[in-house]
Amino acid sequence: MKIGITCYPTYGGSGVVATELGKALANRGHEIHFISSSMPFRLSHIAGNIFFHEVNVQSYPLFEYPPYTLSLTSKMVDIAKHAGLDLMHVHYAIPHATSAVMARQILATEGVHMPVVTTLHGTDITLIGQDPSFAPVVTWSINESDGVTAVSNYLRQETYDHFDIDNGIEVIPNFIDTERFFRQNKEHFKQALCPNGEKVIAHVSNFRPVKNAQQVVEIFHRLREDDLPVKLLLVGDGPDRVPSERKARDLGVYDDIRFLGKQDPVEEILSIADVFLMPSGSETFGLAALEAMACDVPVVASNVGGLPELVEDGETGFLCELDDIDAFEEACRRLLVDEDLHTRMSDAARSRAEDTFDIRQIVPHYERYYEKVRENLLESVG
Repeated sequence: MKIGITCYPTYGGSGVVATELGKALANRGHEIHFISSSMPFRLSHIAGNIFFHEVNVQSYPLFEYPPYTLSLTSKMVDIAKHAGLDLMHVHYAIPHATSAVMARQILATEGVHMPVVTTLHGTDITLIGQDPSFAPVVTWSINESDGVTAVSNYLRQETYDHFDIDNGIEVIPNFIDTERFFRQNKEHFKQALCPNGEKVIAHVSNFRPVKNAQQVVEIFHRLREDDLPVKLLLVGDGPDRVPSERKARDLGVYDDIRFLGKQDPVEEILSIADVFLMPSGSETFGLAALEAMACDVPVVASNVGGLPELVEDGETGFLCELDDIDAFEEACRRLLVDEDLHTRMSDAARSRAEDTFDIRQIVPHYERYYEKVRENLLESVG
């Protein structure tokens, strides 16, 4: 198949999933056309059957804000016609699904029938989409899509609860390449950061307030107060990074924390971690936690959103009630001091990543769904 993929190109879960899906589909023989405002973060190279098309937004004095949605629509129409796309798969409801549906309608007037599959990832439903100024557009874009998927049962239900949706939603979870994400031998790296054999807690996020990075620092501080030999690695960047650094200084633990910023080979960092800490206020899936699990790292996370569908409480890690700092501290402590418990949960985390969320299981699910959507559209147009 010839498949168009549109996603946000920046550092973030939806862009990572979309890019990795496109690369995996290309490896299975499909022709993939990425259509985005810039090169997606994880798209490191263009292969023989992977193409990138940049959306250029023209600036006119008439427009105070450049009309990206319309520029994207026009680019989708152009690529669909000249590349002969069989299907357009867009990640995020707005503006990507909106543009894709408009592109499909334009193409239909020229006798070209291109189905649109929309994947919902999270804040397009739980935050942005519920803004009254966007809700009608989100609802229309989802209902007009030929196929809709969500990355968790939680997100599927949230969509039905908050929007007037009459379209079906297929749950296809996020995935991990377990051949890339596995526990590597990085003892030299760990020795450099932990010269006295300290354990390592890791946190990876975009440092938005909802990720509760300052709580990570607070939990770490409590563990250090009890003289546990442990270091903290914070990976990523965003608006809450500076406040987290300030909190670390105020609590006197800054010297035991490494703020590493954005890192692409995050699996190398996860390979020296003993616990992955995710006290988020909202997670529709928890891709960073899955990456940690694939690297044999037990997860201590909030019992919110889609995380219970990923982390098996008491098996692959622990789920704690939101904002219960005492519970997070105790869960981390148990994993740091009980070697048998840690080994059992590490093994279980890796097994769950391999058995349930490996990319080689999830990509065929998308392929089957694409075929179903294409057949339904072709039947409807006669």
